[in-house]
Amino acid sequence: MDDSAKYLIHARITADGVVERSDVVGAVFGQTEGLLGDELDLRDLQQSSKVGRIDVRIDSENGQSFGEITIASGLDKAETAILAASLEAITRVGPCEARVEVTDIEDTRAAQRREVVERAKELLADSFDDAVMDSGEILAEVREANRVERIGEYEGLPAGPRVHDSDAVVVVEGRADVLTLLKYGIKNGVAVEGTNVPEAVADLSRERTVTAFLDGDRGGELILKELAQVGDVDYVAFAPEGRSVEELPRHELMAALREKVPFESVDLDDGGTAGDDTGPTDDSAAPTDRRGAAGEPADDGARTNGGSAGDGGAVAATDGSTEPAPGVDPDGAGSTPAPETPGAPGSEPTTLRDHVSAVIASGSNRARLLDADCRVLTEVPAAEAFGAVSGAEGTPAALVLDGELSQRVLDVAAQRGVGQVVADSEGEYVKRPASVRVVTADRLLSA
Repeated sequence: MDDSAKYLIHARITADGVVERSDVVGAVFGQTEGLLGDELDLRDLQQSSKVGRIDVRIDSENGQSFGEITIASGLDKAETAILAASLEAITRVGPCEARVEVTDIEDTRAAQRREVVERAKELLADSFDDAVMDSGEILAEVREANRVERIGEYEGLPAGPRVHDSDAVVVVEGRADVLTLLKYGIKNGVAVEGTNVPEAVADLSRERTVTAFLDGDRGGELILKELAQVGDVDYVAFAPEGRSVEELPRHELMAALREKVPFESVDLDDGGTAGDDTGPTDDSAAPTDRRGAAGEPADDGARTNGGSAGDGGAVAATDGSTEPAPGVDPDGAGSTPAPETPGAPGSEPTTLRDHVSAVIASGSNRARLLDADCRVLTEVPAAEAFGAVSGAEGTPAALVLDGELSQRVLDVAAQRGVGQVVADSEGEYVKRPASVRVVTADRLLSA
C-alpha cells in the first residue's frame, strides 16, 4: 500500500497511563467503526487496499504514554481529510483517557516531485558540458595530437622522432612514457620496454648523452642498475616516489627532469634516488647549474648538443616560458589544520532529556550517539551525522541531532537499528520507517 499511497496522515497521541501499540491500534479501529458509514469504514478500506497499515510508535515516561500514528491513504483529498478527522474522536485507549491530534496530512507525491526537481537540478549542472573550445584550445589540441601520432621506432623500440639524430636522449621504461614526453614536446625519448635493457639502447647510451628518466618505484631502480651495467648513463631522474612517468602532469615532469643528477652521485646499493634525496653524495660534486630539462624542444628546428649549458642536453619549455622552480608546487600546499576535537560537556548527562538539553537546547550544532544506558558512544558535527551512524560500532540506541533530520539520516538510522532519534527539526520525508521513533526536541523537553 505504501508504494501507491498518495497521502500520509500523521497524528500525535497522548494517554494518561501506560499503553502499548496494540492498545492504540485497537482503539483506532474500535472507536471509528460505524462513525463514517460503510463507504469509509476503516476495516473495509484496508481490505480494498485503499488505506494502508496503521503504524504506531508509542513510548511511556513518568506514567504517561505518547507517540505517533501514521496511516497511508490512497483516497482523494476530501476522503483522506475526513478519515484523519475521525481519529480525533478517539478519547480512550484501553483503560486510559487519551487525546489524538492530527498534526499533518503529507502529500507524498509533492515530496517525490521535490526530489525529482532537486535531482534534475543536479543533472542539469553536472551532465551537460556547455563549454565551447576557443580557437587557441582547438589549435593546441590538434598540435598535441599531431605530436603523439608521430611516435616512431628505434631498432624496434618505441621512440620519439628525434632519437635518430639527437646528441642527447632520454631513456624511459615504456611506450606510454614516450607518449607522455611527446605530449609535452620532448621528442628524443626511447623506451627499454622492461627490465631487460635491449642491446640497441645499450649501444645508443655509449654514443649519446643519456638521461635515464624512470618510475619512482623498485622497477625503476632495477632498470637503472642493469642500464648502468650494459651501457653508459650520464644523468638520472626519477618520478616522485610511488608514481610513474606516464601519469605526471607537465609541471611535475619538467621539475623531475630539471632535478636530475649525475649518475656518479647515485648510490645504487642504497636504493637509488627514487623518492629520496637525489642530490650528490659529495656537495662539491654537485653541478652549479641544473635548471635545464633533458630532452628536445618542441620546435623541430631546434637541436641540443650533448654538453650545452653543462647539463647533458638541456631544453627550455616549448612556449619559451620559465618552468616552476624545482621542488616548488605552484598550487601551494599549505599546512593541514589539526582536526577539531569535540569538547567534553561540563557535566555528564544521565538521561535522554539531559543529552537533548546539552546538544540541542544549547545550540551546539553537533550530533551524539547514545547506548541503551544513555552513555555517549560518539559525538560529531551535525553535518557528519550520516557517517557517524553508518560507521558506528554495534547498534546505537538513540541519536540526538542539533539540526534538521533528513530522509538520508533517518534511513541509515533505521538500517542500523537505532530506536529513537531526537532532532531540532524534521525535514521532508518520502517514507518514515516504522522502526524509528522520531521526536523533536521541543516536544520532548515540554512533555
